[in-house]
Amino acid sequence: MEPFPALPLESWADSKETLHRFAQIVGKIRLAASPRRNHWWNVPLHLTGRGLTTRPMGGTDGNPIFAIDFDLVDHRLFVTSEAGRTVSFPLAGQSVASFYRQVFEALRILGIEVSIRPVPFDLPGPPFAEDTGHASYDPQAVNRYWQVLGRVNLLLEEHAAQFAGKTSPVHHFWHTLDIAVTRFSDRVVEQPPSADPVTREAYSREVISSGFWFGDASVPEPAFYSYTAPEPDGLADEPLRPATATWMPSRGSHLAVLRYDDARATADPRATALDFLASAYEAGARRARWDTAALACPDGVTDPLARPRRAATDVGGPPAG
Repeated sequence: MEPFPALPLESWADSKETLHRFAQIVGKIRLAASPRRNHWWNVPLHLTGRGLTTRPMGGTDGNPIFAIDFDLVDHRLFVTSEAGRTVSFPLAGQSVASFYRQVFEALRILGIEVSIRPVPFDLPGPPFAEDTGHASYDPQAVNRYWQVLGRVNLLLEEHAAQFAGKTSPVHHFWHTLDIAVTRFSDRVVEQPPSADPVTREAYSREVISSGFWFGDASVPEPAFYSYTAPEPDGLADEPLRPATATWMPSRGSHLAVLRYDDARATADPRATALDFLASAYEAGARRARWDTAALACPDGVTDPLARPRRAATDVGGPPAG
Protein backbone atom coordinates (compact mmCIF):
# COMPACT_ATOMS: atom_id res chain seq x y z
CA MET A 1 0.00 0.00 0.00
CA GLU A 2 1.38 3.37 -0.97
CA PRO A 3 1.85 5.96 1.84
CA PHE A 4 -1.27 7.89 0.80
CA PRO A 5 -3.72 5.71 -1.19
CA ALA A 6 -5.84 7.43 -3.82
CA LEU A 7 -9.37 8.25 -2.70
CA PRO A 8 -11.07 10.69 -5.10
CA LEU A 9 -14.38 11.91 -3.75
CA GLU A 10 -16.30 10.91 -6.85
CA SER A 11 -15.24 7.28 -6.39
CA TRP A 12 -17.25 6.88 -3.19
CA ALA A 13 -19.45 9.96 -2.87
CA ASP A 14 -22.67 8.00 -2.30
CA SER A 15 -21.06 5.68 0.24
CA LYS A 16 -19.52 8.66 2.01
CA GLU A 17 -22.92 10.34 2.35
CA THR A 18 -24.39 7.19 3.90
CA LEU A 19 -21.42 6.56 6.19
CA HIS A 20 -21.45 10.20 7.30
CA ARG A 21 -25.01 9.82 8.54
CA PHE A 22 -24.19 6.51 10.23
CA ALA A 23 -21.37 8.33 12.06
CA GLN A 24 -23.69 11.17 13.07
CA ILE A 25 -26.17 8.75 14.64
CA VAL A 26 -23.44 7.08 16.69
CA GLY A 27 -21.77 10.42 17.43
CA LYS A 28 -24.99 11.89 18.78
CA ILE A 29 -25.24 8.93 21.14
CA ARG A 30 -21.70 9.68 22.29
CA LEU A 31 -22.69 13.33 22.84
CA ALA A 32 -25.69 12.32 24.94
CA ALA A 33 -23.99 9.61 27.03
CA SER A 34 -20.51 10.99 27.80
CA PRO A 35 -19.30 13.45 30.46
CA ARG A 36 -18.74 16.86 28.94
CA ARG A 37 -15.14 18.01 28.50
CA ASN A 38 -13.65 21.38 27.60
CA HIS A 39 -13.92 22.35 23.93
CA TRP A 40 -16.25 19.36 23.35
CA TRP A 41 -13.36 16.88 23.45
CA ASN A 42 -15.75 14.21 24.71
CA VAL A 43 -17.80 14.26 21.51
CA PRO A 44 -15.64 13.07 18.55
CA LEU A 45 -14.96 9.50 17.52
CA HIS A 46 -11.50 7.94 17.89
CA LEU A 47 -9.63 5.39 15.82
CA THR A 48 -9.03 1.74 16.69
CA GLY A 49 -7.03 -0.96 14.95
CA ARG A 50 -10.11 -1.88 12.90
CA GLY A 51 -12.21 1.25 12.59
CA LEU A 52 -13.80 3.83 14.85
CA THR A 53 -14.99 3.88 18.45
CA THR A 54 -17.05 6.06 20.74
CA ARG A 55 -14.83 4.92 23.64
CA PRO A 56 -16.60 3.80 26.86
CA MET A 57 -19.53 5.96 27.96
CA GLY A 58 -22.53 5.77 30.27
CA GLY A 59 -22.02 4.54 33.81
CA THR A 60 -23.16 7.73 35.56
CA ASP A 61 -26.50 8.32 33.84
CA GLY A 62 -28.37 5.18 34.86
CA ASN A 63 -26.94 3.23 31.94
CA PRO A 64 -24.28 0.53 32.09
CA ILE A 65 -20.90 1.45 30.67
CA PHE A 66 -20.99 0.72 26.96
CA ALA A 67 -19.23 1.49 23.70
CA ILE A 68 -20.10 1.50 20.02
CA ASP A 69 -17.51 0.45 17.45
CA PHE A 70 -17.41 0.55 13.68
CA ASP A 71 -15.42 -2.41 12.34
CA LEU A 72 -14.41 -1.16 8.90
CA VAL A 73 -12.48 -4.33 8.08
CA ASP A 74 -15.36 -6.80 8.46
CA HIS A 75 -17.91 -3.98 8.08
CA ARG A 76 -20.06 -4.48 11.14
CA LEU A 77 -21.26 -2.25 13.96
CA PHE A 78 -20.77 -3.51 17.51
CA VAL A 79 -22.57 -2.26 20.61
CA THR A 80 -20.94 -3.71 23.73
CA SER A 81 -21.85 -3.36 27.41
CA GLU A 82 -19.59 -3.66 30.45
CA ALA A 83 -21.13 -7.05 31.20
CA GLY A 84 -19.55 -8.38 28.03
CA ARG A 85 -22.79 -8.58 26.08
CA THR A 86 -22.53 -7.55 22.44
CA VAL A 87 -25.04 -6.89 19.71
CA SER A 88 -23.74 -6.44 16.17
CA PHE A 89 -25.05 -6.14 12.65
CA PRO A 90 -23.61 -5.63 9.14
CA LEU A 91 -23.03 -2.14 7.77
CA ALA A 92 -23.44 -3.06 4.11
CA GLY A 93 -26.99 -3.19 2.84
CA GLN A 94 -28.30 -0.67 5.36
CA SER A 95 -30.17 2.52 4.68
CA VAL A 96 -29.80 5.30 7.20
CA ALA A 97 -33.29 4.44 8.45
CA SER A 98 -32.53 0.74 8.97
CA PHE A 99 -29.16 1.55 10.57
CA TYR A 100 -30.89 3.96 12.98
CA ARG A 101 -33.48 1.35 13.95
CA GLN A 102 -30.91 -1.38 14.50
CA VAL A 103 -28.64 0.82 16.61
CA PHE A 104 -31.45 1.71 18.97
CA GLU A 105 -32.71 -1.87 19.03
CA ALA A 106 -29.20 -2.97 20.08
CA LEU A 107 -29.22 -0.37 22.85
CA ARG A 108 -32.64 -1.60 24.01
CA ILE A 109 -31.45 -5.22 24.12
CA LEU A 110 -28.51 -4.17 26.29
CA GLY A 111 -30.70 -2.12 28.65
CA ILE A 112 -29.37 1.26 27.50
CA GLU A 113 -31.60 4.31 27.18
CA VAL A 114 -30.29 7.28 25.20
CA SER A 115 -32.20 10.09 23.51
CA ILE A 116 -30.76 12.05 20.61
CA ARG A 117 -32.01 14.70 18.22
CA PRO A 118 -32.75 12.30 15.36
CA VAL A 119 -31.98 14.56 12.42
CA PRO A 120 -28.72 15.05 10.51
CA PHE A 121 -26.50 17.96 11.50
CA ASP A 122 -25.73 20.37 8.66
CA LEU A 123 -26.61 17.75 6.04
CA PRO A 124 -29.62 17.73 3.73
CA GLY A 125 -32.28 15.08 4.02
CA PRO A 126 -35.05 13.76 6.23
CA PRO A 127 -34.83 12.58 9.85
CA PHE A 128 -32.75 9.46 10.31
CA ALA A 129 -35.74 7.18 10.84
CA GLU A 130 -37.21 8.25 7.49
CA ASP A 131 -34.03 8.29 5.39
CA THR A 132 -34.21 5.35 3.00
CA GLY A 133 -32.54 7.32 0.20
CA HIS A 134 -29.02 7.12 1.60
CA ALA A 135 -28.30 3.40 1.36
CA SER A 136 -24.98 3.06 -0.50
CA TYR A 137 -22.13 1.22 1.19
CA ASP A 138 -19.18 0.06 -0.88
CA PRO A 139 -17.03 -2.01 1.52
CA GLN A 140 -13.87 -1.58 -0.56
CA ALA A 141 -14.25 2.21 -0.70
CA VAL A 142 -15.08 2.45 3.00
CA ASN A 143 -12.07 0.33 3.87
CA ARG A 144 -9.90 2.62 1.73
CA TYR A 145 -11.30 5.59 3.68
CA TRP A 146 -10.27 3.78 6.87
CA GLN A 147 -6.76 3.15 5.52
CA VAL A 148 -6.34 6.82 4.61
CA LEU A 149 -7.78 7.85 7.97
CA GLY A 150 -5.28 5.68 9.84
CA ARG A 151 -2.32 7.14 7.96
CA VAL A 152 -3.49 10.70 8.48
CA ASN A 153 -4.15 9.98 12.15
CA LEU A 154 -0.51 9.00 12.69
CA LEU A 155 0.70 11.99 10.71
CA LEU A 156 -1.37 14.33 12.89
CA GLU A 157 -0.04 12.60 16.01
CA GLU A 158 3.48 13.37 14.82
CA HIS A 159 2.51 16.98 14.11
CA ALA A 160 0.92 17.25 17.57
CA ALA A 161 4.08 15.93 19.21
CA GLN A 162 6.06 19.01 18.17
CA PHE A 163 4.03 21.28 20.48
CA ALA A 164 4.43 21.46 24.27
CA GLY A 165 1.33 23.51 25.03
CA LYS A 166 -2.30 22.51 25.44
CA THR A 167 -3.27 20.22 22.57
CA SER A 168 -6.46 18.36 21.80
CA PRO A 169 -6.44 14.65 21.05
CA VAL A 170 -6.34 13.69 17.40
CA HIS A 171 -10.02 12.99 16.86
CA HIS A 172 -12.55 12.32 14.10
CA PHE A 173 -15.44 14.74 14.00
CA TRP A 174 -18.65 13.00 13.03
CA HIS A 175 -20.51 16.21 12.22
CA THR A 176 -18.12 17.12 9.37
CA LEU A 177 -16.30 13.79 8.87
CA ASP A 178 -12.87 15.36 9.19
CA ILE A 179 -9.97 14.44 11.45
CA ALA A 180 -8.12 17.17 13.32
CA VAL A 181 -5.81 18.20 16.13
CA THR A 182 -5.85 21.65 17.73
CA ARG A 183 -3.15 23.66 19.49
CA PHE A 184 -4.23 26.24 22.09
CA SER A 185 -2.76 29.41 23.48
CA ASP A 186 -3.82 30.65 26.91
CA ARG A 187 -5.55 33.74 25.51
CA VAL A 188 -9.25 33.93 26.29
CA VAL A 189 -11.45 34.80 23.31
CA GLU A 190 -14.59 36.78 24.07
CA GLN A 191 -17.18 35.39 21.69
CA PRO A 192 -20.07 37.69 20.72
CA PRO A 193 -23.42 37.05 22.46
CA SER A 194 -24.82 35.95 19.11
CA ALA A 195 -22.39 33.02 18.88
CA ASP A 196 -24.00 29.60 19.31
CA PRO A 197 -23.07 27.47 22.36
CA VAL A 198 -21.00 25.03 20.30
CA THR A 199 -18.85 27.82 18.88
CA ARG A 200 -18.53 29.57 22.21
CA GLU A 201 -17.04 26.50 23.88
CA ALA A 202 -14.97 25.30 20.93
CA TYR A 203 -13.31 28.69 20.44
CA SER A 204 -13.15 30.06 23.97
CA ARG A 205 -9.35 30.15 23.60
CA GLU A 206 -7.12 31.16 20.72
CA VAL A 207 -6.34 28.13 18.53
CA ILE A 208 -4.42 26.88 15.54
CA SER A 209 -6.11 23.77 14.21
CA SER A 210 -4.87 21.32 11.60
CA GLY A 211 -6.61 18.44 9.93
CA PHE A 212 -7.81 16.56 6.90
CA TRP A 213 -11.17 16.16 5.22
CA PHE A 214 -12.36 13.81 2.50
CA GLY A 215 -14.04 16.40 0.31
CA ASP A 216 -17.35 18.20 0.40
CA ALA A 217 -19.49 20.55 -1.69
CA SER A 218 -17.14 23.51 -1.24
CA VAL A 219 -13.88 21.59 -1.86
CA PRO A 220 -14.81 18.43 -3.79
CA GLU A 221 -11.56 16.54 -3.14
CA PRO A 222 -9.55 15.35 -0.13
CA ALA A 223 -7.22 17.94 1.40
CA PHE A 224 -5.10 18.82 4.40
CA TYR A 225 -6.04 22.09 6.06
CA SER A 226 -5.16 24.49 8.87
CA TYR A 227 -6.69 27.65 10.29
CA THR A 228 -6.05 30.12 13.09
CA ALA A 229 -8.99 31.39 15.17
CA PRO A 230 -9.55 34.17 15.69
CA GLU A 231 -7.74 34.95 12.46
CA PRO A 232 -4.97 37.52 12.96
CA ASP A 233 -4.51 40.36 10.49
CA GLY A 234 -2.42 39.47 7.47
CA LEU A 235 -2.57 35.71 7.92
CA ALA A 236 -3.30 35.03 4.25
CA ASP A 237 -0.20 37.03 3.27
CA GLU A 238 2.05 34.48 4.98
CA PRO A 239 3.93 31.95 2.83
CA LEU A 240 3.00 28.28 2.86
CA ARG A 241 4.97 25.18 1.96
CA PRO A 242 4.96 23.55 -0.57
CA ALA A 243 4.31 25.97 -3.42
CA THR A 244 1.09 24.12 -4.32
CA ALA A 245 -0.46 24.99 -0.92
CA THR A 246 -2.77 27.99 -0.85
CA TRP A 247 -4.95 30.16 1.34
CA MET A 248 -8.64 29.64 0.60
CA PRO A 249 -11.40 32.06 1.73
CA SER A 250 -13.81 30.33 4.10
CA ARG A 251 -16.71 31.89 6.00
CA GLY A 252 -15.08 35.28 6.32
CA SER A 253 -11.62 33.95 7.18
CA HIS A 254 -9.00 31.73 5.51
CA LEU A 255 -7.99 28.08 5.40
CA ALA A 256 -4.51 26.96 4.51
CA VAL A 257 -5.12 24.09 2.08
CA LEU A 258 -2.92 21.42 0.54
CA ARG A 259 -4.73 19.13 -1.87
CA TYR A 260 -4.23 15.46 -1.01
CA ASP A 261 -3.31 14.66 -4.61
CA ASP A 262 -0.68 17.42 -4.62
CA ALA A 263 0.93 15.83 -1.60
CA ARG A 264 0.68 12.38 -3.21
CA ALA A 265 2.48 13.67 -6.30
CA THR A 266 5.65 14.52 -4.36
CA ALA A 267 8.62 12.25 -3.72
CA ASP A 268 7.75 11.99 -0.02
CA PRO A 269 4.03 12.71 0.49
CA ARG A 270 4.14 12.26 4.25
CA ALA A 271 7.04 14.67 4.71
CA THR A 272 5.32 17.14 2.38
CA ALA A 273 2.12 17.05 4.43
CA LEU A 274 4.01 17.47 7.71
CA ASP A 275 5.93 20.43 6.27
CA PHE A 276 2.66 22.00 5.11
CA LEU A 277 1.13 21.70 8.59
CA ALA A 278 4.30 23.16 10.12
CA SER A 279 4.25 26.11 7.73
CA ALA A 280 0.58 26.84 8.43
CA TYR A 281 1.25 26.72 12.18
CA GLU A 282 4.25 29.01 11.79
CA ALA A 283 2.13 31.46 9.82
CA GLY A 284 -0.63 31.59 12.44
CA ALA A 285 1.73 31.63 15.39
CA ARG A 286 3.83 34.39 13.88
CA ARG A 287 0.84 36.63 13.15
CA ALA A 288 -0.79 35.89 16.52
CA ARG A 289 2.54 36.38 18.33
CA TRP A 290 2.77 33.04 20.06
CA ASP A 291 6.00 32.24 21.88
CA THR A 292 6.96 29.46 19.48
CA ALA A 293 10.32 28.80 21.13
CA ALA A 294 8.74 28.19 24.53
CA LEU A 295 6.02 26.02 22.96
CA ALA A 296 8.35 23.91 20.84
CA CYS A 297 8.64 20.19 21.62
CA PRO A 298 11.15 18.70 19.14
CA ASP A 299 10.50 15.00 18.54
CA GLY A 300 7.91 15.01 21.30
CA VAL A 301 10.48 15.64 24.04
CA THR A 302 10.34 18.40 26.68
CA ASP A 303 13.07 17.05 28.97
CA PRO A 304 16.29 18.91 28.05
CA LEU A 305 18.36 15.90 29.14
CA ALA A 306 16.40 13.35 27.15
CA ARG A 307 17.50 14.35 23.69
CA PRO A 308 21.26 13.67 24.15
CA ARG A 309 20.45 10.37 25.93
CA ARG A 310 18.16 9.42 23.06
CA ALA A 311 20.93 10.25 20.60
CA ALA A 312 23.15 7.74 22.41
CA THR A 313 20.64 4.97 21.79
CA ASP A 314 20.64 5.78 18.08
CA VAL A 315 24.27 4.67 17.72
CA GLY A 316 24.00 1.30 19.39
CA GLY A 317 22.28 0.46 22.62
CA PRO A 318 20.67 2.04 25.66
CA PRO A 319 22.26 4.94 27.51
CA ALA A 320 24.55 4.07 30.38
CA GLY A 321 22.99 3.78 33.85
